[in-house]
Amino acid sequence: MTEYGKNLAVTETPIPGLVVFDLPVHGDARGWFKENWQREKMTALGLPDFGPVQNNISFNDAVGTTRGIHAEPWDKWVSVATGRIFGAWVDLREGPTFGAVYTSELDPSKAIFVPRGVGNSYQTLEPDTAYTYLVNDHWSPTAEYSFLNLADETAGINWPIPLDQVEISEKDKNHPRLAQVTPIPPKKILIIGSNGQLGKALRAQCGDTAHVEYTDRATLDITAPDLEGARRWRDYSVIINAAAYTKVDLAETEDGRRDAWAANVTAVTALARIATANNITLVHVSSDYVFDGTKDGAYTEDDPLCPLGVYGQTKAAGDAIVATVPRHYIIRTSWVIGDGNNFVRTMASLAERGINPKVVNDQTGRLTFTTDIAAGIHHLLTTHAPYGTYNLTSNGEPQTWADIAKQVFTLTGHDPDRITSVTTNEYYAGATGPVAPRPANSVLNMDRLETAGYACADADSALKAYLEGVTR
Repeated sequence: MTEYGKNLAVTETPIPGLVVFDLPVHGDARGWFKENWQREKMTALGLPDFGPVQNNISFNDAVGTTRGIHAEPWDKWVSVATGRIFGAWVDLREGPTFGAVYTSELDPSKAIFVPRGVGNSYQTLEPDTAYTYLVNDHWSPTAEYSFLNLADETAGINWPIPLDQVEISEKDKNHPRLAQVTPIPPKKILIIGSNGQLGKALRAQCGDTAHVEYTDRATLDITAPDLEGARRWRDYSVIINAAAYTKVDLAETEDGRRDAWAANVTAVTALARIATANNITLVHVSSDYVFDGTKDGAYTEDDPLCPLGVYGQTKAAGDAIVATVPRHYIIRTSWVIGDGNNFVRTMASLAERGINPKVVNDQTGRLTFTTDIAAGIHHLLTTHAPYGTYNLTSNGEPQTWADIAKQVFTLTGHDPDRITSVTTNEYYAGATGPVAPRPANSVLNMDRLETAGYACADADSALKAYLEGVTR
């Protein structure tokens, strides 16, 4: 008997992500009405905004019709339009809850969200039962399923009607026992630009986990016109784009401008389109160059963009595009230091070779170490922090490039007075090629990131540790 008058409410189960909803059903002598799926109300109660694309109905004539246990590579919103079922769900995903079982009766006043990789099955308890479900992917012949035998002894499902007395397909009868089931891995994480400074740090952060895929220009060209067909994108949960055109001065040339827009805007647009269409979280790395550097004080995530040069313009355009993706993190950073050619390595090399450099003293900011960026991205993803833009740099007092150069000389055992401080205009006075404008103030406010539970390393201690690794 359908229960009328309940409030919309959610109940957790022992299987992570498997949640039961009580649905308000309004009835009178004419029949009843319910909102079977209501995105705004249900997501407000914690249901993932899973983006259904298809609605299926399975009509069952007789009591005892039994189907399952099937784990499909998509999420499902399961409910009953008419009749009543006994449902059984088994976690077939990798992890500590593999094999966990949950059972419940469903009538039109209840529904259940079944995450990808959780086996789903049911047995009808009334005739003329209509079992309905929304899914967030279309059926595909290349999709990978997993199955469990309905009579598996380990799961030990207590079916109301014994399985030898019900209508069941031969295929369902012959599915494997739990011991023979290969656990379903998580959706894939794609890291683009894995050979760059940030890409290497992301490799170190994520390791050689099977569901993490690393690509470079040779294995995935994100500027290629066929990018949308390059992968079965529904198999991915996250794309981290660590690739970018970063040759700030060369971007001011005709060829550089074209290449910068191709990598930082056109390719990012394709990734944003893919992420939106497939409910993928897109992680995009931004830059202090989206600002003109004239603000008095640290820039927040909400300050208006005002780039000076071509590179900054392409990064600002990329930010605006990524911000349209429903699930996105824009990581805005500055003065990046990692495993590769960078300012700190250059200063350490000059110090060692006895060269006394001129370094600008009218640009202020903070270094950002790629280890921090990688760890910060991992934190936002694993804690499911609110989507949006986050500033991420090292902590500590802002410094000029000249301050940092002197610090590098000191930490490597050299005289910091060998550094000559000059203005930006003085430094580039003899330049023979194009020079991009630089923001004078690159200081970023990190309150939002710290509210999300992540604090970057102190710049001074991080620099010391970095140099110890470089000079060891």
